[in-house]
Amino acid sequence: MRAFPRIKPTPIGHKGILWAVVVLLLWFVSLASLLHYPLSFTDPLVYLFVLLQMHLYTGVFITAHDAIHGVVAPERPRLNNALGWLSATLFAYNNYKVLASKHHLHHQHSGTFDDPDFHEGNPNFFMWYFSFLKEYISWKQILFMAVTYNLLKLVFPWENLVVFWMVPAILSTFQLFFFGTYLPHRGEHHNPPLNARSQTLNHAWAFVTCYFFGYHLEHHAYPYLPWWRLPKARELTAGEF
Repeated sequence: MRAFPRIKPTPIGHKGILWAVVVLLLWFVSLASLLHYPLSFTDPLVYLFVLLQMHLYTGVFITAHDAIHGVVAPERPRLNNALGWLSATLFAYNNYKVLASKHHLHHQHSGTFDDPDFHEGNPNFFMWYFSFLKEYISWKQILFMAVTYNLLKLVFPWENLVVFWMVPAILSTFQLFFFGTYLPHRGEHHNPPLNARSQTLNHAWAFVTCYFFGYHLEHHAYPYLPWWRLPKARELTAGEF
């Protein structure tokens, strides 16, 4: 087994906080604008905006994920966890502590029966996807989402809420699962000790698909790197793994 190139942790400073704030603000401003957008299904911009909002939703979750690893604000753990909690809550009321606990188990036991994201063998995509959702979605989240929807529709058109708030959130779970779990952790990718693979080196595609989390082997090898530093890690390992 070849050793991974050593990547020395370097100070993140305020960059992690800045990236988190940028992602959250872009998501909020985009959503606030789209809830007032004149909705017409013959308007091609509607479909573009849905994809944009989906991508921003994915960024919200990635921010929560980085906070779980303590790399949003490493020197300010309370702020780090506050931003993680906020991001997880905005992403369909995920419980930040539960999410953190399960995600650390995923890293400790990747590709084994102790991994909450694991699915035996190489199952059908949708079987694994629904198994994944059952692991992470609770009745409380569904209740909170329903209450929030009914409150928001007193102010915004319900069609806009469905198209620009609910649909992108659902689509982003597909995006996160497909590029962040299914492709990197399928059965044929059991390569101990990390049991993960990375997509081909292509930074533009890696960002568009899942904020560089297609470079998944690097994430497991260097969990102390935030999402925006994964490209450099992939460049170091591209010729070896």
